[in-house]
Amino acid sequence: MVVATPIGNLDDCSPRAAAALRDADLVLAEDTRRTATLLRHVGADTPMRQHHAHNEASSTAEVLPRLLAGETVVLVSDAGTPVVSDPGGRLVAAAVAEGVDVSAVPGPSAVLHALVVAGIPAERFAFEGFLTRRGRERTQRLAAVATEERATVWFVAPHHAAEDLGALAAACGAERPAALCRELTKLHEQVLRGTLAELAAAAEDRPPRGELTLVVAGAAPPEVAVPDEQGLADRVSDLVAEGVRGKDAAGDVAVAFGLSKRDVYEAWLRARRT
Repeated sequence: MVVATPIGNLDDCSPRAAAALRDADLVLAEDTRRTATLLRHVGADTPMRQHHAHNEASSTAEVLPRLLAGETVVLVSDAGTPVVSDPGGRLVAAAVAEGVDVSAVPGPSAVLHALVVAGIPAERFAFEGFLTRRGRERTQRLAAVATEERATVWFVAPHHAAEDLGALAAACGAERPAALCRELTKLHEQVLRGTLAELAAAAEDRPPRGELTLVVAGAAPPEVAVPDEQGLADRVSDLVAEGVRGKDAAGDVAVAFGLSKRDVYEAWLRARRT
């Protein structure tokens, strides 16, 4: 069972998550010291073992037989939902491959929390995790996000904040809106909103501390040249020739250019009469 844990405030642990931690035969944790604090908070004395990026392969091999024997194993990360930018994917995939029932208890998420408080349009978004430190992959990711029209969410290490914000400002444009969310759900939660250039300068002047989640606004969609009336009519006629009803074709063309369906349809009718 994959269980989401609080990202800061222990009171965010749901009753269902607390019950799962108490009832499990084993809890797999990134850092057993941190998870021990949560277990004490919910009144659990469940045995723990480490399951992190450096031992994930060997830990998976050792835990899988226990799952196959019918034991209940709970996987947690230090904070938030495991597997997403945290260890656990290898174990989940191995369990699924062996026919083990894998379930999850949803809960706190730094990604969703940051999107909610950022004040940036996020009907569609992409989660990017940590920015690669160097090399070609870093360059490619920066180039890709520069034209990404969805909001993007990043995890940022405090000691790399100024550098990463500066790199994003250079790639996406200094004026791209962003929000740097710090210590979410904790006593000193803080959301810094501004342009990427402003946030980079602030991080350079006073390096931030704590857990950081960054939300960057999506790129503006490229401007589309609107055809004249004859051009609109021609596009509708092309769709009609493919079997689309006239009004539906006008609607499709209207959406493509941000126009009124009625205006496009009437332009097409006028063109047919000439």
